[in-house]
Amino acid sequence: MGEQPIYTTRAHVFQIDPTTKKNWVPASKQAVTVSYFYDSTRNSYRIISVDGTKVIINSTITPNMTFTKTSQKFGQWADSRANTVFGLGFSSEQQLAKFAEKFQEVKESAKLARDKSQEKADTLSNHSQESGRETPSTNQASSINGTDDEKIFHVAPEAAVLKSENDRLQSAVELSNTNTKKWETELQTLRDNNARLVDALQESSANVESWKKQLSVCKEESDTLREKIAELEAQCAEADQEKQKNAQLSLRVQELEAELNDKEQELENLRKQAEIIPQLMAECECITAKLQAAEVKNGELEGRVGSLQVDIDDSTQKQGHMKGELKKFMDILDGKIDELHEFRQGLSKLGVDN
Repeated sequence: MGEQPIYTTRAHVFQIDPTTKKNWVPASKQAVTVSYFYDSTRNSYRIISVDGTKVIINSTITPNMTFTKTSQKFGQWADSRANTVFGLGFSSEQQLAKFAEKFQEVKESAKLARDKSQEKADTLSNHSQESGRETPSTNQASSINGTDDEKIFHVAPEAAVLKSENDRLQSAVELSNTNTKKWETELQTLRDNNARLVDALQESSANVESWKKQLSVCKEESDTLREKIAELEAQCAEADQEKQKNAQLSLRVQELEAELNDKEQELENLRKQAEIIPQLMAECECITAKLQAAEVKNGELEGRVGSLQVDIDDSTQKQGHMKGELKKFMDILDGKIDELHEFRQGLSKLGVDN
């Protein structure tokens, strides 16, 4: 089966500066694909990331590794085999949490795989040690000197032991052959994978040139499109100005229409008034005749007023003359009254004396 991807995400890849061991150095110019791979033949896990044709992460996960979240969207882990520290910058907290969860899961699986392989190694080691301890005893038994009965007595149980040891050795050899076949299969799988990777790299290298050509063509098309967009934006600006002018003209037309309606209303009123003009002219002529008759009467009245004024003046003069005569008469009357009064007083005196 070989290696198969079990989880894939995208992130910005960084590596620790090998000189300062403090600063981060970007390993990719943009977000790239980062994948977990599982190798069923070796029962191992790796994190792999490729930027174009360059492998920027090839880290085999071991149980001793730890993935640390240093911020809300950034995490890191140390790889002692690669002698570096990898850092990943994600676009969201959810992606970082999922990657860390997958790292822990893969780490536990790697630990279980290591424990199983350790148990198998211990079993093979025990078998080899037991066979090493018992083989000298058989050689020693075969070299014992004695009678034939003694030899038969010693050989019978030793043969059973040798048979059991032989069976165990045969099972160990079969297991070793099985492991050898597995390793050969794994080696062949690795060779096939390497061949496929080489083919893929060659194909990628061949595609890079075509991609570069396509990129240049796309850039030229992009420049052309930008120029067209600039022209269209200028045309849009002119269109907006025309729209504004049209809106202003529409407002002016509406104002002129309103004024025209007002003028038409005034004209209609004038037409109605023109229909009344003959009646007004007749009335005006009637009024003019009346005015002329009034003027004639006024002239007559003025003549009368003049004569009356003359009469009034004469009356005034006569009245003044009469007032003068009346005053004279009053004065005479007053003198007469005074004389009469004096006369009465004289008579009163005469009566008193008498």
